[in-house]
Amino acid sequence: MSTPALEIRNLTYRYGRAEALHGLSLEVEPGECYGFFGRNGAGKTTAIKCLLNLLRPNSGTVRVFGLDPARDEAAVKSRLAYVPDFVAFYPWMSVREALDYQASFRSHWNADLESSLLRQFQLDPQAPSSGLSKGQRTQLALIGAIAAEPDLLILDEPTSGLDPLVRREFIQTVIGAYQDAAPGRRTVFVSTHLISEFEGLIDRFTVLDQGRALLTANADDARSRFRRLRAEFSGELPPDREFADAKSIRRDGRSLELIVNGNGDAVLERLKACRPMNVQTESLTLEEIFLNSVK
Repeated sequence: MSTPALEIRNLTYRYGRAEALHGLSLEVEPGECYGFFGRNGAGKTTAIKCLLNLLRPNSGTVRVFGLDPARDEAAVKSRLAYVPDFVAFYPWMSVREALDYQASFRSHWNADLESSLLRQFQLDPQAPSSGLSKGQRTQLALIGAIAAEPDLLILDEPTSGLDPLVRREFIQTVIGAYQDAAPGRRTVFVSTHLISEFEGLIDRFTVLDQGRALLTANADDARSRFRRLRAEFSGELPPDREFADAKSIRRDGRSLELIVNGNGDAVLERLKACRPMNVQTESLTLEEIFLNSVK
């Protein structure tokens, strides 16, 4: 077994009397793109700050590549790059100077990749960083993170402030290319509320709510378990009690929609026994799975 890229065990963190994380556990394998999903205030950023030794947990353990970020901070941070949800640069620096400053801390820097990303994002290297928009600051931070070609990329709402076209291009092209360049080694840990835009990249994920992990699953397994069943009837709809084991039931005229988790075949048989005119089934997207998990 390879050493996990990230390992969190029974992590607890409190702000005064308010508990932001309660017994959080998760494990991220090398080469994965791991989604960390939750509403605002769920505890996602707090967990990331514990991983980066920006916060000290009240209890529990955190390991990055098997190392303790508190004891081996330099060794840990030399192998990762972090893009927070709010990005700032020294205002007297140009784009070029900001990137050179970041590169000075790295033993490896892909200058060709940096130039390619500057062109892709249409950023002027001579532009002052103080004049960049929020989206452009995020783009600059992403360039610095990717050009370092770290083993681990930690992203906290990485596409915040980017317009939809740039978001899609970044997610599909940049992050995909970053991982494809070293399959099985480069790992992405992404905290985001734009779940649908990462749909094709996420391998596994955790849904966090009020500091607790509600669901941890392989993305493909989750899609096979969470299903939507739709049926249309010519007459009266069957009563809800027939489908008490469904996660949700929605009625719309002569149509009945059920959301199921893991028991889809059994519920489908009961639905067919009610003699609908037609029945359709489909897997839920990761965003729909998230929404049904936090209800």
